[in-house]
Amino acid sequence: MTTHVAAPPVAASNRATELALLLLLALLWGGSYSFIRIAVETIPPLTLIAARTLLAGAILLVVIRWRGLRLPRDLATWRLFLVQACLNSVVPFTLIAWAERSVEAGLATILSSTSPIFVVLLTCLSASTERLPRLRLAGVAAGLAGTVLIVGMQAISGVGELLAAQLALVAASICYAGAALFGRSFKGLDPIMPAAGSLVCGALVLLPLSLALDRPWALAPSVGSIQALIALSTLSTALAFVIYFRLIARLGSVATTSVAYLRVPAGVLIGMVFLGEALAPTAWAGLVLVVVGVLAMTLPLRRQGRPDGAS
Repeated sequence: MTTHVAAPPVAASNRATELALLLLLALLWGGSYSFIRIAVETIPPLTLIAARTLLAGAILLVVIRWRGLRLPRDLATWRLFLVQACLNSVVPFTLIAWAERSVEAGLATILSSTSPIFVVLLTCLSASTERLPRLRLAGVAAGLAGTVLIVGMQAISGVGELLAAQLALVAASICYAGAALFGRSFKGLDPIMPAAGSLVCGALVLLPLSLALDRPWALAPSVGSIQALIALSTLSTALAFVIYFRLIARLGSVATTSVAYLRVPAGVLIGMVFLGEALAPTAWAGLVLVVVGVLAMTLPLRRQGRPDGAS
């Protein structure tokens, strides 16, 4: 991984563009949980994610060809793509798809919103010489408390399968945090390159498993699941990944993963409006704590001479 260096400052004229892209990314990823919830009804999780990465990767390869670009050919870069694929798609996508067989889309969105918390924690662990500001520490505490509140109430009631699904969503969030930090390795590349390369690697990993375990040729997915898969692949994956890697390069890891607190209300609202979902009072309380925690970690600190959370 690269050393901890400050992200290049964002010019004032470009700030509005980056914030607009951050909002768009929140909407794209917020909607992905509802797409997954619909798709996984008739498509097994492993096959769903294999198809998602394959279709999204193919779309980006076409765009690369159309732009007259070429993917890197050196083995070292493709090794980085493979690691990024495992952290950003193969493991978390599969965990989320499996979990959403029993967890509603709104709750999945909330639990997956904790990635900025883990970015701060991982950054702190990897940079032992830096001291975590009190505001950031309070944000970590509030975010983790919100996660415990959401998951812990189910643990008390003894619903083992639901607890496992919720913990899988938190594990996916940790993977996303690692992916955001590892994504700093691609700062010298056009954002579409790591997006396409990691998706292609993800498809190569997942396709053999899907063929061996799910026998996709014997499946009969519904029209709704196929439509959700297409939307998930084109909008929430291909387009979202290009935006994501651009923001990683421009804003840094913590600032980019702060999209999590924006996608929480987006995902919850989409789940409530289109899927008729409802959240328990304890989940709403956990949501508030998570949002407060992430906000505390992304607010700029005046005492620091570089952008907060810069990669």
